[in-house]
Amino acid sequence: MIFLTEKAPLQAFISEKKLQGKSIGFIPTMGALHKGHLSLIATAQKKNDFVVVSIFVNPTQFDKEEDLINYPQTLNADRKLLENISCDVLFYPSVEEIYQNTITSESFYFDGLEHKMEGKFREGHFNGVGTVVKTLFEIVNPDVAYFGEKDFQQLQIIKKMVQKHNLNIHIEGCPIFREKDGLAMSSRNVRLEKQQREAAPFIYKTLLKASEKFSEHKASEILIWVKEEFKKQPLLTLEYFTIADEETLESIQTKENNKNYRAFIAVFAGNIRLIDNIKLKHS
Repeated sequence: MIFLTEKAPLQAFISEKKLQGKSIGFIPTMGALHKGHLSLIATAQKKNDFVVVSIFVNPTQFDKEEDLINYPQTLNADRKLLENISCDVLFYPSVEEIYQNTITSESFYFDGLEHKMEGKFREGHFNGVGTVVKTLFEIVNPDVAYFGEKDFQQLQIIKKMVQKHNLNIHIEGCPIFREKDGLAMSSRNVRLEKQQREAAPFIYKTLLKASEKFSEHKASEILIWVKEEFKKQPLLTLEYFTIADEETLESIQTKENNKNYRAFIAVFAGNIRLIDNIKLKHS
């Protein structure tokens, strides 16, 4: 595996491969890699000649400095994991390499997608995400980039950014990778205390039950039910639950035919914030 910290040699490597007609798959990460990341890489390896993984803990997408400080950084372990699965390139840039002298976000308009759900609770988050992903796309120039559906709102926002900036990159969403007990895999999970970790699968169980109810109940009724369920959980605090149109991320009151819906949830276990979602079917 090639390990690079500067963009110039990475761009030279990618240019050479593209001249040879090779396709480049790209997975941007913030490290602390887990099986969810590895599933994205495996998908990319099946569909591309070369795969680039980046690890960069992006300071501009954290709305709380403590979250940035506490974010797990496990480069040595991540590097071994990537070597074991024969990743082609690991790009590990410094903050200076990405942001030069000014650590600030660009301002983006994502047709209002940025103001829903996560955008309501994490001010400036999606400007930070858009800034770093656009910068990484410009450096790597991949044919396809892969993102997990756990961050479904982020996935839709990145698709919108690619469309608005006319970037010649295909964005592919990949299914959520879960622990055996249903908890969506996340780099934050390692920070959960034992009792919190034991309580956390309740999030997915609630989503599954909400999905069952969706064919026969109104969205507003399911929302009330979810709120009541979380009141019974002393270790988990519900931040939001919503049922939204997959395309617009608008919360819905009534279901329409030929629309795709998804339930989204954010929960605190102590000061650790966990998000999840599930696709909903309706008759």
